Amino acid sequence: MKKRYLIGMLALLMVLGLASMGGPALASSKSMIISLPTWSGYAPLYLAKDKGFFDKHGLDVELSVTQDLSTRKQAFAGKKVDALATALDVQVTVAAAGIPLKIVWAFDDSFGGDGILAKSEIQSITDLKGKQVAFLRGSTSHLLLLTALDSVGMTEKDIIAVNMTAGDAGAAFVAGRVDAAVTWEPWLSKGSEAAGHVLTSTKEFPGVIADSLSFHADYVKKNPEAVQAFVHAMQEAMEYWHEHTEESNLLMAAGMGITSEEFVETLAGLKLMDYEDNLAFFGTESEPGPLYTTLQNSTDFYYDLKIIPEKKDIKELVEPRFLMALEK
Repeated sequence: MKKRYLIGMLALLMVLGLASMGGPALASSKSMIISLPTWSGYAPLYLAKDKGFFDKHGLDVELSVTQDLSTRKQAFAGKKVDALATALDVQVTVAAAGIPLKIVWAFDDSFGGDGILAKSEIQSITDLKGKQVAFLRGSTSHLLLLTALDSVGMTEKDIIAVNMTAGDAGAAFVAGRVDAAVTWEPWLSKGSEAAGHVLTSTKEFPGVIADSLSFHADYVKKNPEAVQAFVHAMQEAMEYWHEHTEESNLLMAAGMGITSEEFVETLAGLKLMDYEDNLAFFGTESEPGPLYTTLQNSTDFYYDLKIIPEKKDIKELVEPRFLMALEK
């Protein structure tokens, strides 16, 4: 029995030794939970996971898909999730609610990927007056709607607001339950095919919506190596996308539960950001990039409308050092 025990222990030690030689061992991998809704801009997360880029850098990443923004905010505030994939304006509202965060990566810039679906008889933004418009309060959709209404001298009081998630809003419009819906792809395409049309979109309001990933500030403080590994994995995933576009699109579409053709169609309305795009978007300390302008505009907009109680210093929301550490 003693001999068998010694042989077993020796075998176990050999297995552990071999595991340590083959890269990051499972026992040493760092776990993180990323909260995201269904949106084409976040599809690179599926690519990074499915192609093993997270594993390569010692990360055990769980992608937690939740459509309701308030639920996602609560999970982030309670540290039930470590990172939040969401629009920059939402990052502003989360920070304004007293939840410390650090933006480390930008996914995309919307250029037609977000918009307002409307029935065929609604031909202008002013025609929305007195109509049922579905959107999620305090979300990116809310910001786009308010921006569109403000452009023609209208406010939220001029419409009949129906509060629901962007996905539910798109589905409600396709089902004919509302007159208009503020949503994103693939619902814009689906709604256009269901006797409706895109009344306006981020093509008419560029720079309003861009998507990013933030970590809870406490997670960054405790796990800087893991955050660095995440940024490195995303850099490599986007390089892979450029080099193997067709395969990558298939994987990202599968992650979203749509066809590759549908996914490619959505890319016409947004620009996926790679590492070089991120460097330009973040800019430098002496020459801040467009990221800071978008954050400031969102802060000013929500504060003026009394949606947030105070203006946070936007520089406190951004942590560029992980991007800069990868510069060649």
